[in-house]
Amino acid sequence: MGEVWRRCSACKEPIALGAQYYTCSVSTCNRKRTALAFCSVSCWEVHLPTERHREAWAIEQQAPMQSEPIREAVARSARTASETGRADRGEILVVASKLKAYVRSRSDYNTSDSVLSVLSDALRGICDEAIANARRAERGTVMDRDVPRD
Repeated sequence: MGEVWRRCSACKEPIALGAQYYTCSVSTCNRKRTALAFCSVSCWEVHLPTERHREAWAIEQQAPMQSEPIREAVARSARTASETGRADRGEILVVASKLKAYVRSRSDYNTSDSVLSVLSDALRGICDEAIANARRAERGTVMDRDVPRD
């Protein structure tokens, strides 16, 4: 199977890029936030008892042929932020006193002020990737599951 586009809303099996999948004909199942996708007609039938549609049928669809690479989405969101002037790249995003207190409590070391800008840049990168993940999930809110984990 190729790269995963989405998972089936019923059985959670992967739906590959370019693969055939099914959607429900009822508009409430196709809203941006719901966006149900099923790998087979039998999986589509599983959701019928809970949804209690008066009249519904499965619509055959084809998944996109390629996914948007993460780096491209991150680069685009960074460009958009800088073009609109919403993100000041020189701004420190870390509370200096809290960071210095943490380092001191963990290691009895001092912390240079130059660390703040490096950590802020790293935090911006993490946030940009989380924004791209939320965008791919078609949500308007960045959630904890969007933040990349090592």
